[in-house]
Amino acid sequence: MNADDEIVIDVRGLNKSFGGKRVVEDLTMQVRRGRIHGFLGPNGSGKTTTIRMLCGLLTPDSGQGSCLGFDILTEQTEIKRRIGYMTQSFSLYQDLTIRENLEFIGRVYGLDDPSARATEAIEQLGLTGRANQLAAELSGGWKQRLALGACIMPRPQLLLLDEPTAGVDPKARRDFWDEIHQLAHEGLTVLVSTHYMDEAERCHEIAYIAYGHLLTQGTTAEIIAASGLSTYVVSGVDLGDLAGTLKHTPGVDMVAPFGAKLHVAGRDAGALDRVAEKFTAPGVVWERDEPNLEDVFIDLMGRARSNYP
Repeated sequence: MNADDEIVIDVRGLNKSFGGKRVVEDLTMQVRRGRIHGFLGPNGSGKTTTIRMLCGLLTPDSGQGSCLGFDILTEQTEIKRRIGYMTQSFSLYQDLTIRENLEFIGRVYGLDDPSARATEAIEQLGLTGRANQLAAELSGGWKQRLALGACIMPRPQLLLLDEPTAGVDPKARRDFWDEIHQLAHEGLTVLVSTHYMDEAERCHEIAYIAYGHLLTQGTTAEIIAASGLSTYVVSGVDLGDLAGTLKHTPGVDMVAPFGAKLHVAGRDAGALDRVAEKFTAPGVVWERDEPNLEDVFIDLMGRARSNYP
């Protein structure tokens, strides 16, 4: 097997319940070395639970698999030593400086020369000018960089990021993703959960989970192609009323407003063409378009709700 295609995460049939409620059900997925694998889904879909099972913080009720070549059921300690895990909320010490936080992490991990390793992380992530600033004084974007620095200090083989850019401004998100791509270029494997479509499109591969079920996975192009959707963009006046009508029209599987226009999609191209002909009117224009990732996910979520009320 080519080194670039080596499987880092390989799990099959994972299940996890809390209080009798199935949170993750029969989940199977793979992540390849050196790739950024996006993990998408709504709140409560099971993303965080899955990530914690992968890194050894939770034991699955059933299923099997490996992470970094170690069994997720019996070798959890070995997995924990080799991964970096960035949680949704900032978990470092607010009353310590950036440097103090990183040096503390270095000592916890037993790293040689924690001070030098902290300096290395500070320089790598562009934190040099803020090294002596208290964590409590940092903006969300800079806290995010500090948390990432703490994750990569031990030089993990796998980075798990649980919605790392929630509540962060667009420029900070872009800078963060530039750094993630650089880390992946250097050989680090990244599994990142996100709600943002622009971030999903920056991943090499994507897995989409809803209500504990993995609905689709692959590259953006593969997922769009597999959806079988045909799409129109509708522009004009009184689109709110039209959207309400289309949601109950046979041949239409997805209707979503995008700015002043509607995206209308269906899995039967011929039926959707007939809908377009029927509802074309003066001042209402239907233009054929290619489905995008958001169209696909809206369609998937619509079907998931009907399956898992």
